[in-house]
Amino acid sequence: MVPSDMDDCNDSPPKPDPGDDVFEVCPVARAFEIVGSKWRLTILRSLHLYGEQRFNELQETTTADSATLSRVLDDLEEQDLIIRRLEDRPIATYYDLTEQGESLAGVFAEFEDWAFEYTAAEMPAVELPE
Repeated sequence: MVPSDMDDCNDSPPKPDPGDDVFEVCPVARAFEIVGSKWRLTILRSLHLYGEQRFNELQETTTADSATLSRVLDDLEEQDLIIRRLEDRPIATYYDLTEQGESLAGVFAEFEDWAFEYTAAEMPAVELPE
Protein backbone atom coordinates (compact mmCIF):
# COMPACT_ATOMS: atom_id res chain seq x y z
CA MET A 1 0.00 0.00 0.00
CA VAL A 2 1.43 3.37 -1.04
CA PRO A 3 0.58 6.24 1.33
CA SER A 4 -0.99 9.35 -0.15
CA ASP A 5 1.61 11.57 1.47
CA MET A 6 5.00 11.16 3.07
CA ASP A 7 4.45 10.45 6.77
CA ASP A 8 7.96 9.24 7.35
CA CYS A 9 11.34 9.65 5.70
CA ASN A 10 11.34 6.12 4.28
CA ASP A 11 8.07 6.53 2.39
CA SER A 12 8.21 7.39 -1.29
CA PRO A 13 6.23 10.35 -2.58
CA PRO A 14 3.23 9.63 -4.78
CA LYS A 15 4.04 9.03 -8.44
CA PRO A 16 3.40 12.07 -10.65
CA ASP A 17 0.55 12.10 -13.11
CA PRO A 18 1.55 11.95 -16.82
CA GLY A 19 0.55 15.59 -17.31
CA ASP A 20 2.53 16.91 -14.32
CA ASP A 21 5.46 19.23 -14.88
CA VAL A 22 8.51 17.37 -13.52
CA PHE A 23 9.96 20.66 -12.25
CA GLU A 24 6.85 21.22 -10.14
CA VAL A 25 6.64 17.74 -8.60
CA CYS A 26 10.30 16.76 -8.23
CA PRO A 27 12.36 18.90 -5.82
CA VAL A 28 15.65 17.56 -7.22
CA ALA A 29 14.68 18.51 -10.79
CA ARG A 30 13.59 21.94 -9.55
CA ALA A 31 16.91 22.47 -7.78
CA PHE A 32 18.87 21.47 -10.88
CA GLU A 33 16.73 23.76 -13.01
CA ILE A 34 17.93 26.64 -10.81
CA VAL A 35 21.62 25.76 -10.30
CA GLY A 36 22.30 22.85 -12.63
CA SER A 37 23.90 24.40 -15.69
CA LYS A 38 27.63 23.97 -16.17
CA TRP A 39 28.27 27.69 -15.89
CA ARG A 40 25.99 28.29 -12.92
CA LEU A 41 27.67 25.54 -10.94
CA THR A 42 31.13 26.72 -11.96
CA ILE A 43 30.45 30.31 -10.91
CA LEU A 44 28.77 29.33 -7.64
CA ARG A 45 31.64 27.00 -6.77
CA SER A 46 34.23 29.64 -7.62
CA LEU A 47 32.54 32.13 -5.32
CA HIS A 48 32.31 29.44 -2.65
CA LEU A 49 36.01 28.57 -2.92
CA TYR A 50 37.52 32.02 -3.39
CA GLY A 51 34.93 34.38 -1.90
CA GLU A 52 33.92 37.75 -3.27
CA GLN A 53 35.34 38.43 -6.74
CA ARG A 54 35.28 41.07 -9.44
CA PHE A 55 34.03 40.23 -12.93
CA ASN A 56 37.54 39.75 -14.35
CA GLU A 57 38.53 37.52 -11.44
CA LEU A 58 35.46 35.36 -12.06
CA GLN A 59 36.41 35.12 -15.73
CA GLU A 60 39.83 33.81 -14.73
CA THR A 61 38.57 31.31 -12.15
CA THR A 62 35.71 30.00 -14.30
CA THR A 63 37.09 30.46 -17.86
CA ALA A 64 33.65 31.74 -18.96
CA ASP A 65 33.58 34.26 -21.80
CA SER A 66 32.25 37.76 -21.01
CA ALA A 67 28.79 37.28 -22.51
CA THR A 68 28.23 33.94 -20.78
CA LEU A 69 29.52 35.21 -17.45
CA SER A 70 27.37 38.33 -17.61
CA ARG A 71 24.23 36.35 -18.49
CA VAL A 72 24.77 33.72 -15.79
CA LEU A 73 25.58 36.31 -13.12
CA ASP A 74 22.28 38.04 -13.93
CA ASP A 75 20.45 34.69 -13.67
CA LEU A 76 22.09 33.82 -10.34
CA GLU A 77 21.33 37.26 -8.93
CA GLU A 78 17.70 36.90 -10.02
CA GLN A 79 17.57 33.54 -8.19
CA ASP A 80 18.97 35.22 -5.03
CA LEU A 81 22.07 33.01 -5.07
CA ILE A 82 24.59 35.83 -5.54
CA ILE A 83 24.71 39.49 -4.68
CA ARG A 84 26.24 42.27 -6.77
CA ARG A 85 28.04 45.05 -4.87
CA LEU A 86 29.06 48.29 -6.58
CA GLU A 87 31.96 50.47 -5.43
CA ASP A 88 32.34 54.10 -6.44
CA ARG A 89 36.06 54.59 -5.83
CA PRO A 90 37.59 52.90 -7.59
CA ILE A 91 34.65 51.99 -9.77
CA ALA A 92 34.23 48.24 -9.43
CA THR A 93 31.56 45.57 -9.28
CA TYR A 94 31.95 42.67 -6.87
CA TYR A 95 30.03 39.40 -6.72
CA ASP A 96 29.53 37.17 -3.72
CA LEU A 97 27.24 34.42 -2.54
CA THR A 98 24.08 35.21 -0.63
CA GLU A 99 23.17 33.10 2.39
CA GLN A 100 21.07 30.97 0.06
CA GLY A 101 24.03 30.55 -2.32
CA GLU A 102 26.39 29.73 0.54
CA SER A 103 23.99 27.01 1.69
CA LEU A 104 25.07 25.02 -1.40
CA ALA A 105 28.47 24.29 0.22
CA GLY A 106 27.38 20.83 1.36
CA VAL A 107 26.01 20.06 -2.09
CA PHE A 108 29.37 20.92 -3.66
CA ALA A 109 31.18 18.69 -1.16
CA GLU A 110 28.85 15.77 -1.89
CA PHE A 111 29.16 16.20 -5.67
CA GLU A 112 32.93 16.42 -5.39
CA ASP A 113 33.05 13.20 -3.35
CA TRP A 114 30.77 11.51 -5.88
CA ALA A 115 32.88 12.74 -8.81
CA PHE A 116 36.12 11.43 -7.30
CA GLU A 117 34.54 8.04 -6.63
CA TYR A 118 32.53 7.48 -9.81
CA THR A 119 34.13 9.53 -12.58
CA ALA A 120 37.60 10.09 -13.99
CA ALA A 121 37.89 13.30 -11.92
CA GLU A 122 41.20 13.59 -10.12
CA MET A 123 42.19 15.54 -7.06
CA PRO A 124 43.56 18.96 -8.10
CA ALA A 125 47.33 19.39 -8.07
CA VAL A 126 46.92 22.52 -5.94
CA GLU A 127 45.26 22.62 -2.57
CA LEU A 128 41.93 24.42 -2.70
CA PRO A 129 40.98 26.85 0.09
CA GLU A 130 38.63 25.54 2.77
